[in-house]
Amino acid sequence: MKLYNYFRSSASFRVRIALELKGLPYDYVPVHLQKGEQRAPAYAGRLGDALVPALQTDGGHLLAQSMAIIEYLDETHPEPPLLPGDALARAHVRALAQMVACEIHPLNNLRVLKYLKHQLKVPDAAKDGWYHHWVRQGLEAFERQLALLDRERAAAGLAPSRLCWGDAPTLADCCLVPQIFNGQRFDVDLGGLPRTMAAFEACMQLPAFQRAQPGACPDHE
Repeated sequence: MKLYNYFRSSASFRVRIALELKGLPYDYVPVHLQKGEQRAPAYAGRLGDALVPALQTDGGHLLAQSMAIIEYLDETHPEPPLLPGDALARAHVRALAQMVACEIHPLNNLRVLKYLKHQLKVPDAAKDGWYHHWVRQGLEAFERQLALLDRERAAAGLAPSRLCWGDAPTLADCCLVPQIFNGQRFDVDLGGLPRTMAAFEACMQLPAFQRAQPGACPDHE
């Protein structure tokens, strides 16, 4: 397999985590977003949105969108699973993942920040304020959801979660960790989020998350 990605891309980071958790070998193909390499015809002509990540399968198919790629990997390489076996638990995990991938990340990705700065002429301080506001608000909601899920687990006789759901990494952790990395890079206040940060820190003790982090990527700069 080949993974087209950029070391700072949160969505790419999600897929790298999934690949590492499953122990799947892949060729790392860097696409430098800041230099606009995603717009080169050889890459853009193969994808409708010309974004990263993209995964070329062993069969030569090119898959887009991190969430779809991760679920494809989970279906084709089911061990270890990134979604629980129970339908209700799967819904909880997908909801947590989407709180990051659909609510926080789209408002603050590189395209949006560049548009704010270059097209709308938003000053850097205001642009940073935009980023901080939406990331912090989203993570506060994530924290509340983790607390509600812990109550639900307790009512069902289950132990509190050590990661986002239970003690094994899931799709939710694949999404949370890159978002926290980005929040730290932009100096977002991450205080007062005990469950969220405990899940992040527990993930970062695992070798798969360490190998997938931006600093371990060959295009890191």
